[in-house]
Amino acid sequence: MMNTQSEMRRKLDALQHKETVRILAMESSCDETACAIIENGRRIVSSVIFSQVDTHALYGGVVPEIASRAHMDACDRVIDQALREAGMTLEQMDALACTYGPGLVGALLTGVNCMKGLSYTTRLPLVPVNHIEGHVSANYLTTPDLEPPFVCLVVSGGHSHLVRVNDYADYTLLGQTVDDAAGEAFDKAARVLGLAYPGGPLLSKLAEGGDDTWLALPHPHPDGKYDFSFSGLKTAFLNACHKMEQKGETLPKADLAASFERAVVDTLCERALLVLQDSGLHTLCLAGGVSANRRLRHRMEQLAATHGFRLCMPELWLCTDNAAMIGSAAYYRLRRGELAPLTLNAVPSLSLIGKEGNQ
Repeated sequence: MMNTQSEMRRKLDALQHKETVRILAMESSCDETACAIIENGRRIVSSVIFSQVDTHALYGGVVPEIASRAHMDACDRVIDQALREAGMTLEQMDALACTYGPGLVGALLTGVNCMKGLSYTTRLPLVPVNHIEGHVSANYLTTPDLEPPFVCLVVSGGHSHLVRVNDYADYTLLGQTVDDAAGEAFDKAARVLGLAYPGGPLLSKLAEGGDDTWLALPHPHPDGKYDFSFSGLKTAFLNACHKMEQKGETLPKADLAASFERAVVDTLCERALLVLQDSGLHTLCLAGGVSANRRLRHRMEQLAATHGFRLCMPELWLCTDNAAMIGSAAYYRLRRGELAPLTLNAVPSLSLIGKEGNQ
């Protein structure tokens, strides 16, 4: 094993001077099994995503055991398809990458073990990637000329962060949710309105035909200047719906959805603009599944036009989980000489920001 690790280290060191570096990356942190081939962190050669949404919709949410088994069935298939779509072979790859956290432990382990086995067999160096860093890096694929430093608003089902991207693979956490994540709040509100899983996108669709001023909702201000809080907002929304139901009133679902969506988006935009103005930076990026929200994107575009900052947003398909973003993040980790040991394990609660301000 020591000789294998040494061989991979030599190969990784040699890649520091290679003009074109191709990375075969895998993402399996939740309910998508994805594989992609990325060149130099910016160009998507191929991308394959196998979604389990229809399977988990039957249960109203992701069932970890079912997700893990589906990943096991799909790993080989998405690798083969990514290579086939690129018209390439494993021998033409320079390195491998995988998500090792955060996420569901069983789902993560499936992807990690698959890529560890492939790395051991091919002797290709394996680069470990933080899933949240992957979402940030999706912006490099949509906006090829984007360079740090910039501010990034990361919003998804499990995460709501405001991050200063100091350099590649170097981050400072400026603000975060103190309770529920924005995506989690959307899903819970959608459930109250009787919407199916995944609720967030369905709530957003319903909100398009609603009056966003119909229900006044609180805008919590936690102690942290740049922090978010969505628990009180969610509770106020649930209580309003329950009171109407108890009175036998019909819920104006489109109006309720629009009011809730507006309250969440206003909170996200308010904090992001404050961070950007205080930081002295002039570029704001969006990342994560909630960054596909139409109202959020439109409102951010309005703010960018009014306040004169540059706004970067991933293409819609790059907002949700995919392996292309993992391959992009891996390229910059590779350039730093980072190599996964063959003992690499899944870290379901992995943080983007380490104790020294970077991870």
